[in-house]
Parts: sequence; structure tokens; C-alpha cells
Amino acid sequence: MSVMKHVLPLLLSLLFVLPAQAERIKDLADIEGVRSNALVGYGLVVGLNGTGDSSNSSPFTINSITAMLERFGVNVRPDISTMKPKNIAAVMVTAELPAFSRPGQKLDITVSSMGDSKSLRGGTLLITPLLAGDGQVYAVAQGGLSVGGFAAGGQGAGTVKNHPTVGKIPNGAHVERAAPRGMHSNQDKVILTLREPDFTTIRRMQDAINRQFGDGIAKAIDSGTIEVFNPAGNAVELVAELEQVTLVTDRQAVVVIDERTGTIVMGEEVKIDKVAVAHGSISVSVSESPEVSQPFAFSEGTTTTVDRTDVTVNEDEAKLVVLPRQVTLASLVSALNSVGATPSDLIAVLQAIKAAGALHAELRVL
Repeated sequence: MSVMKHVLPLLLSLLFVLPAQAERIKDLADIEGVRSNALVGYGLVVGLNGTGDSSNSSPFTINSITAMLERFGVNVRPDISTMKPKNIAAVMVTAELPAFSRPGQKLDITVSSMGDSKSLRGGTLLITPLLAGDGQVYAVAQGGLSVGGFAAGGQGAGTVKNHPTVGKIPNGAHVERAAPRGMHSNQDKVILTLREPDFTTIRRMQDAINRQFGDGIAKAIDSGTIEVFNPAGNAVELVAELEQVTLVTDRQAVVVIDERTGTIVMGEEVKIDKVAVAHGSISVSVSESPEVSQPFAFSEGTTTTVDRTDVTVNEDEAKLVVLPRQVTLASLVSALNSVGATPSDLIAVLQAIKAAGALHAELRVL
């Protein structure tokens, strides 16, 4: 029972990375030219219940309302100084344009307040063009917002739940222009880029592709890029087959430490040399017990306070454990647990082993 009492907290604080297994290229690499594009636009949300922008803090909202109404033939410039847009808010609209999007497809959009609006709940986004990085309009957004929070209050107090100044509109934008095509079916070759570049993994990927499609069809360019020739002239079919090729990846030995939460993550590749670890702790307790000194009757003395300080020092008995060379992950955890190491102690122990040159892994502190 006492063993489990020490083992359980350590197991809860250690997240183990399972040994490497065969993975699909689809889960490891991206296809060059197949990517989404960010879209952004500026618009107005109307129909708010008095939670819109104020005229003093958000003058750009007034200017936007004026320009919009003028396009409809309404001249409000003589009264612009008295305009109070409590039911309107200026917003930024963002979306992702997927690769190979075509006109007529729908996109989800996110609407975020720009001014001092208290809430976008219940509002409707007016027609808003969405531009890409090249300045061209690729989609147009409009619709009622879905906000997962609210803000309410009076003169003396208020309350806010979640984030009421950001909302979403599912299928709120229509694609008006096709996404740029970075890939064509008859291109000479397909470029694969690893999401986590590694020389061993890229070589294994090259070998796996050549085994399935024939020698020389795949060629690694660097630790993160591989070229696959397209002899059949059908890149779509080639990519579909490439995505299903499996291989065993190789990972760098890494120990990740989050000192704020006491979390430690280490892979099976982590090894250490023979090293001795001593673990002990010193606790110091200081308590104040002031006493009152009362003079004798009819004396000229005065009542005063006398400080009484008690200091207690407790030093736990240090435990020494010897870790053998090339210890496995399970043995490392068991050995460190045998010295009663808590997550905080274990972080210090690992840092000390790394400083001693006995830990063969990269130590990353979050």
C-alpha cells in the first residue's frame, strides 16, 4: 500500500509517449501547393440591444455608418455629430479559404468586435467582402451571429459570461472566386514536406515510396522535403496512393518539463549513463510566540512585549540510488520513484542529471 502511495502521484504526473509505430504519409507530410488561405474583411453588425460601439471611443464606426448610408442615397453628414450608434458595432470578419475551393461553396466565419461594443449577441452582419493577401475578394459574408456568451449590468454592477464580443456564423460566407491552384494533375512531380523534419524519417519515407512505386521515383532533397516523380501524369491519383504508404518514424530523444504544473513528458528514446542520485529535503519552521511582560504593582516600569521565536529544522534522511547505464524509461521512473521524488523533485533531478552530462536527451522547459 505504501508503494502505491508513492507510485500513483508520479504516474499521474508523467505522460508516456508510446513507442514509434507505423504511420501513414498522410499524417506526417503536407503536399506542396495544397494549402488554405486566410481571408479578412471589415464590416458592421446591426440589431444589437444597446450593446454596440459608442460614438466617442469608436469614431470609425460613425464613418462606416455614414459611408454605408450614402451608398443607399441617405445623407446623414449634417447630423453626424449627434449620431449615437448604440445598436451597431464595427467588426473584423475572418475565414479560411480551403484549397481548391470553387464559387458557390460556403465557409464558416468568425466575427470579432473592433470598438468598445459590450456584446454582439443578437446582431446581424451586413454584407462584407473578404479579401486574401493579394487584395482580391474571394468570398462575401453576411448573416446572423451565434455568440456563446452574454454581458448584462446596470449602473452599479454587471456580469459577463464567456466572450460576448466574438461570434461565429456557420456557412456565413459564399465563395465568389476560386482559390489559387498550386497543384495540377499533369505536373511533373509532387513535393512532400514533413511537418517535423528529420533526416532518418525522410530517408525511411523515401525507401518506403521506392519499394511501392519503383526505385528512383522518390528522392529526398533535405531533412524535410522529398520529390516524387509523376510518370503516369496523374498527380491526383499519385497523391491518393502516397498518402496510404506507411513507415516507422524516428524521433529525437526529448524530455519536456512544465514547471508550472509539474508535468513531465519523456519518450522511450530517452537514455541515461550510469549515475548516482541522492534525494533529501530540509524543512525549516519558524514560529513567533510574543509574551507580555507586566511590571510589579506601584513600580515605575511599563508593560512591554517580549519576542519569543522558536526555530525548528528538520532534515530528511537522504536516499541514494544508482541508475545503471542505458536505463529504460520504466526503470528510470521506478528508480526515481524509489527515492520518493515528487514531480517537483523529479524536475530538479532531471535537470541535475542533464547538467552532469548523463542524460542523453534534449531538455525542454515550457
